[in-house]
Amino acid sequence: MKYVLLSLLLPLLSVAQTAPSAPKHIWLDTDIMVGLPDRQGAREVDDAIALMMALRHSDKVQLVGISTVTYVNYGHSITQKLLGYYNKTGRVIPVFRGSDTLRDAGRETDASRAMAEALRRERMPILAIGPLTNVATVLKNHPELAKQIEVVVVCAGRTPGLPFRPGLEKITVGDYNFEMDPDAFRILFDSGVKVVLSGYECSVYTFLGRTDLDFLARGSEGDQWLSKTLRPWQLLNKAAFGVDGFVPWDTTPLGYLTHPNYFKYYENIPVRINTRRADTGGNGQKPYLEVSYDYKDTPWRATYAYKTLPGFEEIVLESLK
Repeated sequence: MKYVLLSLLLPLLSVAQTAPSAPKHIWLDTDIMVGLPDRQGAREVDDAIALMMALRHSDKVQLVGISTVTYVNYGHSITQKLLGYYNKTGRVIPVFRGSDTLRDAGRETDASRAMAEALRRERMPILAIGPLTNVATVLKNHPELAKQIEVVVVCAGRTPGLPFRPGLEKITVGDYNFEMDPDAFRILFDSGVKVVLSGYECSVYTFLGRTDLDFLARGSEGDQWLSKTLRPWQLLNKAAFGVDGFVPWDTTPLGYLTHPNYFKYYENIPVRINTRRADTGGNGQKPYLEVSYDYKDTPWRATYAYKTLPGFEEIVLESLK
């Protein structure tokens, strides 16, 4: 009899194992500035690519809301423009302005109020691909909502001694999202919320060259606008780092939520903020957000993505097609 029952159950088990799961509701906090005029010729484009990738993978993640941090008015308008081009989900995705100064954690904004209200409705991850001021404001003013945050996935952090030297390693750059508001990271880690760090060390494995994105120039109105916007950023990277292309940094934090098996992680690794001489020039000092199992004197812990596996770059490119 048990063999008959097993033969009847196997098809049902097979269906259960292959049935698609519902998309995970997430909040996106971003310092998106693609297309913003700049005296150097261009602003970074990786937030825009991460947004497009999230929209493309609406079977895996569903954007409940988007908040902007730094250049918030421009970020609000350009996010609305990109949603008009690429939001094919049929859902209205609201966009809210957050901190414009990155030094005012605790000052309520439209973004912090909307994020807090969304967390009161449901528990969800926060994908934070800019400085953490907006997220820190919610945690500082509403500590009871920490339990409503499943995880905060951040594009920041490093292992000790790792310099950030993209491309041909001509110059060293900083850990921008962390260095613009270190106090916000202290608020985050002190809150006890689960944190995933997916920054330079992991992202540098993914590179989009000039020819990778040629198809955009032949695409839709949005694709053609994006193509014209990406090209100056590629040229700026060529001048600064010696390579005609760029690393789409913010796609790897999103990848933790959409394609987690494409990365290698250090789990439950201690985190510390260390201060020493700046590695980006000058004689001053600066803080470093670092992870190491050797740190025995810190209560802070994180999951740290340290490597991207083959195939993720193709997923990013396919998201743009």
